[in-house]
Amino acid sequence: MDKHFFKHNISQVDLEAIRSAKASMEDIGMLMKGLNKLGDGIDSGIKLIPQKQQVWLQKNVNNILMTLVKSNLATMKKGEIFKKPSPTVYKTMVTATGALSGALGATTGIGTVLFASELALSTKFIMRSIMDIARSEGEDLYNIETQLSCLQVFSLGGESNDDDGLETSYYTSKIAMDNALKGATSYVSKNGIHGLNKLLLNSTNPLMKLISTVTSRFTVQVSEKFIAQAVPLIGAAGGGSINYLFIDHFQKMAKAHFTIRRLERKYGEELVKTKYLEI
Repeated sequence: MDKHFFKHNISQVDLEAIRSAKASMEDIGMLMKGLNKLGDGIDSGIKLIPQKQQVWLQKNVNNILMTLVKSNLATMKKGEIFKKPSPTVYKTMVTATGALSGALGATTGIGTVLFASELALSTKFIMRSIMDIARSEGEDLYNIETQLSCLQVFSLGGESNDDDGLETSYYTSKIAMDNALKGATSYVSKNGIHGLNKLLLNSTNPLMKLISTVTSRFTVQVSEKFIAQAVPLIGAAGGGSINYLFIDHFQKMAKAHFTIRRLERKYGEELVKTKYLEI
């Protein structure tokens, strides 16, 4: 088939893939809908989180994401062979990590400590699941841009604390995130990963700006989880259910995001974007 024709015509199968990706991307309230089935008042509860706890949550999220970036980038050139367990395996792991902190309640003294530890562990498992999904869509996990694109998934389906309103357009928010992604990728490629500790201490570099942007958006989702786990009516089973909803949400975001990236590599960004916006 003529390459010119191929570049300007998307197959029906790929159009359906775009349609499915858009449905997932723009149903960004699905995590909240699920959480609200477990307990009333979560929407309003988020708005009532004390400023001190909001700062604590954002600081924890930022530290967790920096640790993930540091760990992944520092080891990705060692030739590690990534295994590919099914998404169900990671769902089981993340669900289990939520049980104990859910039983104690996120706002109790020891419960808060356990929430922070559980969040770090569950986020690590979620990141591994995102990486598996990325690879299944043809991404190279040893590529710096791919690793940072995996991090980018944590920014999907949530608003920033600086947003005026909930941004539902994937491509609208993607422009800003892609600029940050390209800047961070270029910066790490130029400066190398061996001095990563030094890079992460410099808040003005593009890598840290990317992490900061993702942190701002991911913290909104974490706040939803925090409030849900503070509802003392579900216990351990509820903590596990909340974590199940949490990883399920980001697995769907990852599948949609990396499907779009795969099709952009195949057809070009402009054509895929046009079709996405036409749906």
